[in-house]
Amino acid sequence: MRGQVKITRYRTGNPNERLATQDVPKNFSLVFICAYLFPSVTGKNPIIAALDVPTAEAALKLAQEIAPAVGAFKIGKELFVSAGPDIVKKIRATGASVFLDLKFHDIPNTVAKAIAAATRLDVQMLTIHTSGGGEMMRAAEKSAQDTAKAAGSMPLLVLGVTVLTSSNNETLAEIGCEADTEKQVLRLAQLAVKSGLRGLVCSPLEIAALRKILPASVQLVTPGIRTGTEKADDQKRTLTPREAMQAGASWLVVGRPIYAAENPRAAAEKILESIY
Repeated sequence: MRGQVKITRYRTGNPNERLATQDVPKNFSLVFICAYLFPSVTGKNPIIAALDVPTAEAALKLAQEIAPAVGAFKIGKELFVSAGPDIVKKIRATGASVFLDLKFHDIPNTVAKAIAAATRLDVQMLTIHTSGGGEMMRAAEKSAQDTAKAAGSMPLLVLGVTVLTSSNNETLAEIGCEADTEKQVLRLAQLAVKSGLRGLVCSPLEIAALRKILPASVQLVTPGIRTGTEKADDQKRTLTPREAMQAGASWLVVGRPIYAAENPRAAAEKILESIY
């Protein structure tokens, strides 16, 4: 297909045993290709920088400044509502991968249509709430696969959000759930994987427990990353970048430690250095 390259995966140590072949768009980030086909690959830049700023101009300026030091960019609710789909197109035009963090939670048909629209928008990751249930998650993953196949592109990675990193046992009890954050995370994570999702969003404190019960191929995207020098905020379950990677995270979503730093580029580079 025009505009695509073919990447073949072989068993480690055996170049004669082919495992899978994947057609990948030429403009797809090489870092993201490696992580997608080889989730355990070392040496990739695992930092997803959160563009949690209010305007497209501020987002593009920040992205340009820190691009060499990060692996992808997250576009969340504030920026997407402010700047619309056009900001995704502008970030993608630079060759960078986009994690669209809108946390869909609706009836299955509505979520499926939103996933299809995001696929056509050419994002690489997208979040949904696992509390939407198995039917909703199955519809989301099927939409990602079917829409990508029809377009001749790689399916975006649908990530299931278990328990928000701003929540704790008291929060769960307040809304009528079992007041045990880790049990709730593990329960929803297993439901998500059973429903076909290939990735999850989880706090750093649940990474190790999830790695014990989930297939190694499941990608874990971890917000709540703090270096220890920031002021206290609404994130209640946090680890340092190095601790999170050692626990088994695939990707680290880093917001305030980068965008609120006096020198965002230097802050991103320091975080990357601390990991390895």
